[in-house]
Amino acid sequence: MSKTVEFFFDLGSPATYLAYTQLPKICAQTDSQLIYRPMLLGGVFKATGNASPVTIPAKGRYMFQDLDRYARRYGVPLKFNPHFPINTLMLMRAVTGIQLRHPERFQAFINCLFHALWVEGRSLDDPATVAAVLTQNSFDPNEVLALTADENVKAALKQNTEEAVQRGVFGAPSMFVGDQLFFGQDRLDFVLEALRAQ
Repeated sequence: MSKTVEFFFDLGSPATYLAYTQLPKICAQTDSQLIYRPMLLGGVFKATGNASPVTIPAKGRYMFQDLDRYARRYGVPLKFNPHFPINTLMLMRAVTGIQLRHPERFQAFINCLFHALWVEGRSLDDPATVAAVLTQNSFDPNEVLALTADENVKAALKQNTEEAVQRGVFGAPSMFVGDQLFFGQDRLDFVLEALRAQ
């Protein structure tokens, strides 16, 4: 399988959640491999001078209405998280750590966190809530917490984030098919076209 989609993502982005629900189907349709690339969206914003659309109230209101339209189109649940925006530094370190140390559990790990954030509306910048979600999904919170303090894990997340910026990423979700960058879950049709053209 030579065709790939690199998916630069941060759990704290609702648009990223929607892309995450659709990309596996797109890859299955095109016999492509989905490569998950965790990054820190706050780091990308800082490096590029970008900011979340919610910093502009009218744009933020529209964004959530538009995401709700897409969720209905895709047939997936989406709940506005009342705790948004969420500081995802520890979460993304945890995601990176699981990917590095326990790749066989990576999919289950991001599944439970995306669900907690964007279906249940949980406050995942609260350590007690994170621990409860992990326990409910058969993950050891202490083991995950230890991963977030691992210097190699921290370095890997930082490297992913820096690479994303170097390659032109300014927000999430960002997908690469070869050297082509596609930003936003509303550009998945272009991702599909690019894969079919390979």
